[in-house]
Order: sequence, then structure tokens, then C-alpha cells
Amino acid sequence: MTDRLKNKVAIVTGAGSGMGAAMAKLFTAEGASVVAADLNKDRVDEVVAAIAKDGGKAVSIKTDVSNEDDIQAMFKLAKSEFGQLDIVVNNAGIMDNMAPVGNLTDDMWKKVFAVNTDSVMYSTREAIKEFLPKKQGVILNIASVGGTNGGRAGVAYTASKHAVVGLTKNTAYMYQNDGIRVNAIAPGGIKTNIAESMGKNVDKFGYERQSQGMGASPEPGTAAEIANTALFLVSDEARYVNGAVLPVDGGWTAY
Repeated sequence: MTDRLKNKVAIVTGAGSGMGAAMAKLFTAEGASVVAADLNKDRVDEVVAAIAKDGGKAVSIKTDVSNEDDIQAMFKLAKSEFGQLDIVVNNAGIMDNMAPVGNLTDDMWKKVFAVNTDSVMYSTREAIKEFLPKKQGVILNIASVGGTNGGRAGVAYTASKHAVVGLTKNTAYMYQNDGIRVNAIAPGGIKTNIAESMGKNVDKFGYERQSQGMGASPEPGTAAEIANTALFLVSDEARYVNGAVLPVDGGWTAY
């Protein structure tokens, strides 16, 4: 490794598995200290234990990202444990049940937006408070090809990730003169456990409609491929990259 994040402190949400775990492990291998946050404490503890075994520095915290108090506790832990904060990665997210708007329930809409969108706003707002006084900081949001295209999920997930894209671009523009960078990755099909959050009541019509676009999808990517992209975007190598929404989808959206 090359110490590309030496002396940096990062928060990574959804760090108990998949892309979040891959990012937490790679960031610490590159010299960062990481606050690994996840709703599943057992999973995130395992990630932190693996990091420690490899000589990295990380602490875990149980975090419901839809709860603003939990978000604030996550930021406080970064400061109390490591004395600073330089990078925030808003990765935690859930899928919907593929329902189109005609079949959508209020509960599904609110649940998906709470986890996928409200959480990003809460975390970004806290990050701005931290970064503005020192005129330096990096925020990376994990959006989705569902945030740039209309046929990759149900309406709740699609709208929630479109909102993340808008939040990313607006925040990048608003604070571009304050030393704060905000970017997003739009993953395509990635081998993670996010499908666990879909539940059993998948909407048949919505699933069949979005499946029509799956034929153009390449083989699923890996969490490590997302983590490598994230490493670049949060590092100083990307200091002139701001407000970007980078598809990492094997060319899926090029079709």
C-alpha cells in the first residue's frame, strides 16, 4: 500500500458488509483511521477486528443512519477517538420492493427515503459544520445507477437515489470555495447483500419491468472495485474533482 490517506480520519457508514466494509478496510490499509458505522453491530465489529489484525486503526459504532441522534454520535466518536475528521462516506442504503408508484405504500416510501436520503442529508449537514471552520474536507456519497436512470429499481429507491445525486451536486457547488469536495459514485450491479433489505413482498409488475434493462448489464462488479474508486475520490489525487457522479457499472449505463 502507498499511505494515500496517511493521517486522515474517515467515517464510513454501512461498514459492516459489502462496499462499506471494503472501503473501511482499504482506507485503513492506506493509512487512515476509520469510524466504521453500521446498524448490525456484530458485523461491523468483525470488520474492525479484521482491520486491527492487519495493523489498521478503526472503531465501530452501532448506527441507525435514519436517526439524527445516531448520526451526531458517530461524528462525536470520530473526534473523541481520533481528534479530527477529514472524510465522510455516506454508503449505508436499502433497496425497495421494486414497486412502481401505482403500487407504492407510504410506509415503503418513507422507509427508503429515511435510510437512503435523509441519512445523507443529516450526515452531510454535520460534515459541513465540521469542515467549514478549517476550510477542508471530503464527502463521498454512494448513489446508484438507479439515481441516474429510471429502470433499475422501484420508484422509492429510484427517487431516493436521484435525491442523493441532487444533494451531492448542490452541496459541491455551494461550498466549492470553502475547501470542501463532494462527489458520488453510482454503482451498477455489485455483489453485496443489499438484496436482503428487499424483503419477501417483491412487486411482480415492477420487478418484471426493471428486469428488462438487466439484459444490458455486464457481470456484477465487486465491492473492492467500488472501494478502489472511492479511495481515489477521497484522496488528494482527486482534489480537482468536485460535484462528480461517477458511474462504476462496467458500462451498463453506456448502453
